[in-house]
Amino acid sequence: MPVITAVKIYNTETKTKEEFVPSDPNHVTMYVCGPTVYSHSHVGNFRPPVVFDTLARVLRRQFPKVTYARNITDIDDKINTAAAKEGVDISVISQRFTEAYHHDLDTLGVLATDLEPKVTDHIPEIIEMISALIVSAHAYEAEAHVLFNVSSYESYGELSRRDPEELLAGARVDVAAYKKDPGDFVLWKPSKPDQPGWDSPWGRGRPGWHIECSAMIKTHLGETIDIHGGGIDLVFPHHENERAQSACAHKGKPYVKYWVHNGFVNFNQQKMSKSLGNVWLVKDLLEQVPGEAIRYVLLSAHYRAPVDIGEDILQQAKNSLDRLYGALRDLDDVPASDSKMAIPEKFWEALNDDLNTPRALAELFAIAKRANISQDPAEKAELKASLIQSGELLGLLQQDPQNWFKGVNSADDSDEIDQLVAERIAAKKGKDFARADEIRDILVAQNIILEDSAEGTRWRRG
Repeated sequence: MPVITAVKIYNTETKTKEEFVPSDPNHVTMYVCGPTVYSHSHVGNFRPPVVFDTLARVLRRQFPKVTYARNITDIDDKINTAAAKEGVDISVISQRFTEAYHHDLDTLGVLATDLEPKVTDHIPEIIEMISALIVSAHAYEAEAHVLFNVSSYESYGELSRRDPEELLAGARVDVAAYKKDPGDFVLWKPSKPDQPGWDSPWGRGRPGWHIECSAMIKTHLGETIDIHGGGIDLVFPHHENERAQSACAHKGKPYVKYWVHNGFVNFNQQKMSKSLGNVWLVKDLLEQVPGEAIRYVLLSAHYRAPVDIGEDILQQAKNSLDRLYGALRDLDDVPASDSKMAIPEKFWEALNDDLNTPRALAELFAIAKRANISQDPAEKAELKASLIQSGELLGLLQQDPQNWFKGVNSADDSDEIDQLVAERIAAKKGKDFARADEIRDILVAQNIILEDSAEGTRWRRG
């Protein structure tokens, strides 16, 4: 049985890699900021779900209980605009793109979270938290708005490690006459008659962005949580503001023990941008490779570093998975060991060292290499279990190898291809080489690669 090292994780707030020690060793709590559902999410939006899905898998194997929440923001000005354009209720837009988001998550092998709170289901809790901030003089009402008083919180700016004036200068902050300080941010804002809104002590309106996550976290996970995750772009202003308002609402109690942020996704070494026309949706990339290959790319760089995605990189990921699935296919007649701890120690060390997925992937290939050369049935059974169990922690290698190579998840023509392959084999046996070549050309045109082996001819998609 491997010795499992302690989990270490990089804390954005302290700028150091720390040993992970949850508040309750029997119950880890984790929250990750989810999408605003007004349109299809681009592939960059899926790096946090893939990264933190992997982290949750690792933690679940080492702690008795993990509660992982990722929210849905279903009230926002962009949602309002999309709904008004179509002449429908905001729920129509948010439901449509929540379903699209879930579909994309499924294609990337992202498991369902334990909780998926929606903002519109938590308006009373949001109002309650805002009221508490007003009572404690950390917030104030002005012209039907409620704003957080940044100067009332001495630790403001400590998460992003810059002073408030510098933060304000580098951010797009709405400077309004009713603010006491230009950096004060909105907790509640009025709604026009044609906009969605809820009754509140400050008039009909809707919540600001930052207060939503604070209220949902308190409702479902408590006043202090272990891990709060998201993209690096959320450090300021979103997470800085969350941290401030929650600490003040909870009378100074710590809000988050470990802040964890992932890096950006670039496309062909350029930042994805609508102005550059290089914003790619998952559904577009699925026309090139399976979802598992996209997940592989998102895990191929350390989560805190930028990761590049492009046509060549996606194909390389597909080829890499072909090698891993090829090792499993060659073990098809070997029953996997029933060992519950077949994951090698070096693999655990990689993932427990600040979720070092590139090193974990390298260990996965080392296992596959050993499996390819092993002649010992017992060792092969253990290595097969190692591949499957280690892969599961990364959300990889959970398909039947035959289905992977036949692209079962992306096409429904496998039976027809099987029939063509069988017909080609029969033509060759009957020395009808012209027909065999004709069938081969048909398969090549469909991007089907034939592989001859001692066991016979098998095929895979290129």
